[in-house]
Amino acid sequence: MSIDLTSDRVSGRMPWPVPAPPRSPYHLSEEQIRSFDDNGYLVLRNWIPPRLLGRLQDAGRNWIAQGMRPGETNEDYRFQVVNGQRTMFRVDYVHNKREPASLELLGSPQVLAVAESLCGPNFVPTYESMVFKQEGNGAPIEWHQDACHPRGYRIFNFDVYLDPSRVGAGALKVVPGSNKRKQDVCAVASDHGWSPPGAIDVPMEPGDVLLHDVMVVHGSERTEGTALRRTIYYEFRAAEEILEDGPWDREWIDRRLRLIPVALQRHRQQFPEADQFEWGCSPEYRPDVSGDIDAELRIAHLVHMAGSYCSAGDAPGTPSP
Repeated sequence: MSIDLTSDRVSGRMPWPVPAPPRSPYHLSEEQIRSFDDNGYLVLRNWIPPRLLGRLQDAGRNWIAQGMRPGETNEDYRFQVVNGQRTMFRVDYVHNKREPASLELLGSPQVLAVAESLCGPNFVPTYESMVFKQEGNGAPIEWHQDACHPRGYRIFNFDVYLDPSRVGAGALKVVPGSNKRKQDVCAVASDHGWSPPGAIDVPMEPGDVLLHDVMVVHGSERTEGTALRRTIYYEFRAAEEILEDGPWDREWIDRRLRLIPVALQRHRQQFPEADQFEWGCSPEYRPDVSGDIDAELRIAHLVHMAGSYCSAGDAPGTPSP
């Protein structure tokens, strides 16, 4: 079974918005956007400023410690069994876990200008999590596509690497161009294992960012005897895409968009000397902020857009390393 790399242009539907000249150093260039559309991923080296990166690394350490506390029952801390050992691998809804660095990141121009470049001014932050491989016992993430959709708009993940991710030590593998169609990932895994035609490794360093289309086929092999590898994931979609394709409604969009003013404020407070993002959300989508910050920080997902998965341990709508 080979992966179908046929261009999505045959369907007559094009990703939206079309590439536009960047209006700040943090917006993507036309060349970068076209590369992302063609390949399904784009690497931004040294994209996260050192001070913010340090705060995120500390936050990631604290999230893991919180989830490992005896008697902790919060289901946002996710575990799986690897070699008979219960192993933590994920933290969902990171914004309400008492570490402001996640909101400082969300409110930064390094994140929001990219979201505007790929989704337009009415971008919606739809998911936030940290996924990681534990030291010496990192479970594999089988080949998959995060979510499958009609491709009238871009849906992507902004992946911030907090630790080195090296070839031979569980680095992400992607199949460039596989984002154009829903793929039979079970057949790909069965026929080719971890070496389907065209697959490449994407090594990353702390502070690097990977942008990946939710339909690009990707995964990572099991790691043994290797160091901790943590990645923060923020997914973005256009409000227009959500209303057209689902699975959420206008009220849910409004609730998720309330994260943006809070995040902009946190970034400005922590980094007043840094460049700030000018939010250009259309008036029809600009939310009414409730004033109850705690209520804004965890907007749950009761439904997900289905992806293409094979392993029974993978959950639809769940971005992965």
